Amino acid sequence: MNALAATSRNFKQAARLLGLDSKLEKSLLIPFREIKVECTIPKDDGSLVSYVGFRVQHDNARGPMKGGIRYHPEVDPDEVNALAQLMTWKTAVANIPYGGAKGGIGCAPGELSISELERLTRVFTQKIHDLIGTHTDVPAPDMGTNSQTMAWMLDEYSKFHGYSPAVVTGKPVDLGGSQGRDAATGRGVLFATEALLREHRKSISGQRFVIQGFGNVGSWAAQLIYENGGKVVAVSDISGAIKNSKGIDVPSLLKHTIEKRGLKALMGQIQLMQIQYWWKTVMFSSLRHLAVENANGIRAKFIIEAANHPTDPEADEILSKKGVVILPDILANSGGVTVSYFEWVQNIQGFMWEEEKVNNELKTYMTNGFKDVKEMCQTHNCDLRMGAFTLGVNRVARATVLRGWEA
Repeated sequence: MNALAATSRNFKQAARLLGLDSKLEKSLLIPFREIKVECTIPKDDGSLVSYVGFRVQHDNARGPMKGGIRYHPEVDPDEVNALAQLMTWKTAVANIPYGGAKGGIGCAPGELSISELERLTRVFTQKIHDLIGTHTDVPAPDMGTNSQTMAWMLDEYSKFHGYSPAVVTGKPVDLGGSQGRDAATGRGVLFATEALLREHRKSISGQRFVIQGFGNVGSWAAQLIYENGGKVVAVSDISGAIKNSKGIDVPSLLKHTIEKRGLKALMGQIQLMQIQYWWKTVMFSSLRHLAVENANGIRAKFIIEAANHPTDPEADEILSKKGVVILPDILANSGGVTVSYFEWVQNIQGFMWEEEKVNNELKTYMTNGFKDVKEMCQTHNCDLRMGAFTLGVNRVARATVLRGWEA
C-alpha cells in the first residue's frame, strides 16, 4: 500500500470513529491546490536540464499551510499528496495554527553541484512565489534540503515581495532562523518518548534503545537519549548497522559518521535486515522500513515513529496484535514543525528567543500533545495512531465547520 492510500485509510477510519458527515469527510480529504511546475536550469557544463517540481497545499482551515520541500529522485504527486495530508493532521495534533502542505523536486541532490542546487531552488521559487507567503503557505527543509536551501528561497521570494523572513522556516540563524531548530525534531521525539514511557511508569534512563535511521533526526535522538541516561544498543542507516549490548558511545559514533558520511566501515557491522531480530525495549524508526517482511521479527515493546509514515498498515496490524505500542508519526515527529511555528512567530514579531525558551516551549507542546491524544484514545477506545488521527481530524473538521464550509 502506497503512502497516499495508507494515509487516506487512516483518515477514513478516524472519520468513522468521529461520525463525520460524508460530505464533510470528502471535503477534508480533497487537497486545496496541487501545483506542478517544470524547472529548467543550465548545468555547470552549459547543458540544459529540466526537473519537475510539486507543491500540494492540502488544507488551510486552521491557518497558513505548512510543510517541507524535499529533493529526491522518487518525489511524485502521490507521495507529496500523502505528506501534505499528514501535515494537516500533524499541525492540528500539535495544536499550532497551521494547515498542511508539502512540496518537492524530483532530482538527485547528491549529483548536483552547489551552484546547480541554487539555480534549481531559485527557479522553483520563481514558479511558486505567488502561491506561497507568510500568511498563505510557509515552506521548510525536508529530505535532501537544508537551511541553505531555505536561505535561497527566502532571497528569491524577497525579490518579488520585499524582505519576508517568515515566508520560510528552518533558515540559518543569521537570517532569522530559530535557535534549536536543527535539533527540534529529534528533541521533540525525546519529549514524546518521555511522555509515553511515563505512562508506562518508565523513564529514558536505564532503557535500551535502537535507532533505525541516523540522519538529522536519528542522530539528534541518539545524542539526547545518551545525555539523558538511556542506553543506545544499536544504530542503523542505509549503509549498514552497528550494535553493542553494553551501549554505544554515541559521541564517538557521531564523530565517525560525520567523517565517513554514514555507518559504513565500522567494526562489528551487521546486515541492516538482521537488526530487527534482537530489538528490545524501544525502537526509533527514522526510515520508512517497517513492512510485513520484518514486522514479525521485531521484539521491541515500543516503536517511536520519528519518520513520516515509516510503518506499512499491514505491519501495523501485525505489531498491534503482538502488543507493541506504536507512537505515531503525526505526534512523535511534530517537534520540527512546532519549532518552525516558533520561528515564524519570532520572525513576525521581530523578537528572537533564547534556545532555552525554545526547548521549554517545545516540551510543553509535545507533552500536551501526548495528553490530548491519550484523551482521544480513551474517548474512542482506540490505539495511539487512531487517537492522534481522531484528534487531528476533529480539530480540522471543527475549524472547517465554524468557518462555514458549505457557504
